[in-house]
Parts: sequence; structure tokens; C-alpha cells
Amino acid sequence: MTDDDNGIFRQQMKDVEPLKKPAERVRLKQPVVMTPGLKSRRRAAEAMIASDVDGLSSEAYIPPVKPRDVLSFKRSGVQHGVFKNLRMGNYLVDSRLDLHRLTVEQARQQVYLFIQDCLKHDIRCALITHGRGENREKPALLKSCTNHWLQQMDEVLAFHSAQPQHGGTGATYVMLRKSAEKRVENLERHHKGIKSRL
Repeated sequence: MTDDDNGIFRQQMKDVEPLKKPAERVRLKQPVVMTPGLKSRRRAAEAMIASDVDGLSSEAYIPPVKPRDVLSFKRSGVQHGVFKNLRMGNYLVDSRLDLHRLTVEQARQQVYLFIQDCLKHDIRCALITHGRGENREKPALLKSCTNHWLQQMDEVLAFHSAQPQHGGTGATYVMLRKSAEKRVENLERHHKGIKSRL
């Protein structure tokens, strides 16, 4: 600083008065005591974070369905005839998943992994057995979860409750998108078919 700078600084600070009372010391927070309520809130927060990983809702956000309700869902663009064949059980079921005796969290992970595995292996039609959950404390819990989770997965084009020989309303047929490789393969096959007819 030059003498001019010092002079300007002193000029600017001439009206400033020192504090009369010494500043209070900053008190450190007490360590967090892990009460049962805090543990419960932390577990709930961890469950919410886990649900964000695979994009599937936790149990708390799932609307319930009744044990005998028919599950039915179709994305726009799925042809009526294709959906009817799925509903009637006319497609070959290439893979199956049974959710009996699983907790909701275990079922959520299994459904996610199952759908990803089906896509990896170019499976177009699968069957998930969730049961009806009749005479339970929370009726149709896994069925409700399955209904909600499948709608959250973009890879699922449609689903419908199964025919009686495949489990009826205790199971669901699932139709999945074609993999990118299969779409290219179909386009090439279709293109060759057009050329051969010309």
C-alpha cells in the first residue's frame, strides 16, 4: 500500500467504532444420537434413494389393486391384434419369474433384473407370477406392485393378466420391446422380402 492508499483507508474508516462486546464463541453441535425414530427415517430415505436407482417406486407410492382384478396395460402404438394375442395367451412364453415368498423390496429388484435380462436375451414375451395375495394383511400387495412397476418401465410395451392355465389373475403376461439388433434384423429381412417380390 502506498501512503495515499493508507490515507484513503483511514479516511473511509474514521467513523467505524470497535465492538464493545466480545464476539460469542461458536458452539459446536452436540453429536447426533441415533434414536429409533431417526433410524426409521434414515431407512426410509435410503429406500427412496434405492428406488431412484432403477426408477421403480417403493411400496408407499403404489396404488392397490384387488386380488381378483384383471391387470391390463398397453402403450400407444401397440396394435390391437397384437395386444389381443397377448391377452389370449397366444404368444410363446420364453421366460418366467415367480415372486412368491419375496418381500416387496426383493420383488422390486427381481422384476427390474428380470426385465433387463429378457431384453439382453431378446425375449419378447414373459410371464411374471405374483399371486393374488388373498387373505393377507395387505391383499394383492405384490400384484399391485407388479402392475405399477411394469407401467414405469419403458421397455414394457404391454401386459395383461394371464389365462387360467398360466395362473389367471395371479400372473401377468409381459410383452417387451425388440432390442435394437432385432429391429435392424427385421428391417433387413423385410427389405429383402420386398426386393425378392420385385
